[in-house]
Amino acid sequence: MENPGFLLTVFAFLIVIGVLVFVHEMGHYLVGRWCGVKVETFAIGFGKEITGWTDKRGTRWKLCALPLGGYCQFAGDMDPASTPNEEWRKLPEEERNQSFQSKSLLQRSAIVFAGPAINFLFAVLIFIGFALAIGHPSTPSVAGTVQAGSSAAEMGIQAGDRITKFDGDAVERFEELQQKVTLIPGRQVQLTVERDGKNLDLQGKVGTFMVKDRFDNEYPIGRLGIGGAVEFREVSLLEAPVVAVDRTIGVVDMIWTTLGQVVTGQRSMKELGGPLKIAQVSGEQFALGVNQFIFFVALISINLGFINLLPIPMLDGGHLTFYAFEAIRRKPASPKMQEWAFKSGFALVMVFMLVVTFNDLTSFGLFRAFSG
Repeated sequence: MENPGFLLTVFAFLIVIGVLVFVHEMGHYLVGRWCGVKVETFAIGFGKEITGWTDKRGTRWKLCALPLGGYCQFAGDMDPASTPNEEWRKLPEEERNQSFQSKSLLQRSAIVFAGPAINFLFAVLIFIGFALAIGHPSTPSVAGTVQAGSSAAEMGIQAGDRITKFDGDAVERFEELQQKVTLIPGRQVQLTVERDGKNLDLQGKVGTFMVKDRFDNEYPIGRLGIGGAVEFREVSLLEAPVVAVDRTIGVVDMIWTTLGQVVTGQRSMKELGGPLKIAQVSGEQFALGVNQFIFFVALISINLGFINLLPIPMLDGGHLTFYAFEAIRRKPASPKMQEWAFKSGFALVMVFMLVVTFNDLTSFGLFRAFSG
């Protein structure tokens, strides 16, 4: 068992969280400034300020003690829902015009959406770099080999078969097939294969394999039991963004699939990880090398963008949901409704944090240690 050590783990975690929170909040900041909103505070972390400075525009940039997030506070943000109140109405007109509440529905939506959007853009830029430096995997979805006794063999897949569809979804590359299979161990699936110019529909169950990495983390993955020679091709400067966007969409699809499996009970909530798990994996990926670590940062950036777009009050997606409601009704939701929604959203986020933290501590063996 290899362990990156406590200090390296903390260091790697602070880099991951610090960079991604900065990127996320910078999205809000830049679009807010572009829309003419004054930014009062740009904070990395929560709680007591460790260090900071105030720029010439009056924005306080600060680093806080609890490095589990951050925030960009705009002028006029007097409650979580950013609703106008009497205190806001008493402000001088010049100050009101620089506040978040004074902006149009489209501008407010753009400011809120910019945070998650820049997280996706950040990941795309990283993937562009990988595509240009390493190339793009382009192995055809052909079964080069079929392992005896595997789920592929039981389905009737033969060496040389080209898999064209997986549960109705078209696949062209071996990597696409692998990505879909890995997420659904033990699931019944239907494959369409091309053999001797004919299309055959085959059914069977994806095999379940327990994988242990070099850090002794163990987890189930799905496998068919087929192999193919991995091929990489060079990517041009013009094609790299297309490849990067496609890869980002693939990661979002994986997140969506996994979340759906948890909601429908196909995966246990015990598989959800929180900040402690992210810290552990950050240290492990850092120990594996720069490329692995940067790729991991891109994955977490996509996760951060995705989670923030969920329609949960307190998150960016919750604000956007209210703005959509406002666009349909031609007026904002009542202050009481918004207050109730944001309190409920806060409670939901806190419950989720408790669950994933419990999962993290359980995976670290803390409760076994106490019970033993």
